[in-house]
Amino acid sequence: MTLEIVRPQSPLTPREEDAVTVALAQIAPAWLKREDTIDRMAAAIMQAADEGAQLVAFGEGLLPGYPFWVEKTGGAVFESDLQKEWYAHYLNQGVDIERGDLVPLQELAKAKGLALSFGMMERANDRGGHTLYASMAYIDAGGEIRAVHRKLQPTYEERLVWGPGDGHGLRVHELGAFTAGALNCWENWMPLARAALYGQGEDLHVASWPGGPQNTESLTPVLAREGRSYALSVSGVLDPKTIDLNLPGADKLCEGDSLFARGGSCIAGPDGQWLIPPVNDREALLVATLDHAEVRRERQNFDPVGHYSRPDVLQLRVNRERQSTVRFED
Repeated sequence: MTLEIVRPQSPLTPREEDAVTVALAQIAPAWLKREDTIDRMAAAIMQAADEGAQLVAFGEGLLPGYPFWVEKTGGAVFESDLQKEWYAHYLNQGVDIERGDLVPLQELAKAKGLALSFGMMERANDRGGHTLYASMAYIDAGGEIRAVHRKLQPTYEERLVWGPGDGHGLRVHELGAFTAGALNCWENWMPLARAALYGQGEDLHVASWPGGPQNTESLTPVLAREGRSYALSVSGVLDPKTIDLNLPGADKLCEGDSLFARGGSCIAGPDGQWLIPPVNDREALLVATLDHAEVRRERQNFDPVGHYSRPDVLQLRVNRERQSTVRFED
């Protein structure tokens, strides 16, 4: 797999100490096939490494894929054998971190010396192992898993297949001169979730989406301008013609030619202007070198948790404890 490279029309030329190169991998999963999707991610990471990327980001739920069947096959029908079959397959293809499912990506991150941010369906053993969480993992350039953020609130039909997460993964990470954070999909509309990252010094924000310019085109510049940060929106693509017809009810699911996910990945600068506008309807690798000096310039007149904040009036409390239904005291 060789992806089309998309770069800014007006590239930045930062000083070396201010520069970080990022790559947004807008790819299709091998839908609902965990190991094959990891292979596709690995190919994109290898190409991004050749482009000098220090961070490679992927869309929401890419590993092993977003549950598009729910809205297209009557997902709210109670006690549906078809929906149970879909869910059982989805759960089986979920990511079990303790089993070592992410080891290939960890090893690749370490070998190439780059960080990864990606969406996955986490099969969480600390919650019994039979519920999936829309999680974002951050693996650093040493191959260590630094955070697994479970989406705080699944959106609409997602609640039929995902559990609600917690604040444990609301963390930021050093990336060169930058401080990187990430949120899943409509979490990016949640002011307090954004504020939790701002308060930790975030100035490079990854917004992860299943795929569609309707999500990224309007919000990405707002995220950038509000946070006075670089905002990276990364999405997937999915053509129904590529779906395995052996999946339950896939013949009906694949009727029609419209894409399930259209991409829309893009990058906005801390002034809210496009660095790379949305890229739609195709796989691509968006590569850009960011300049931390631009963040510092825009913080001159607005810093959401610094000189333009009033902690004596407004404060946010964040519970980062991993939630569980049982606590043992031995």
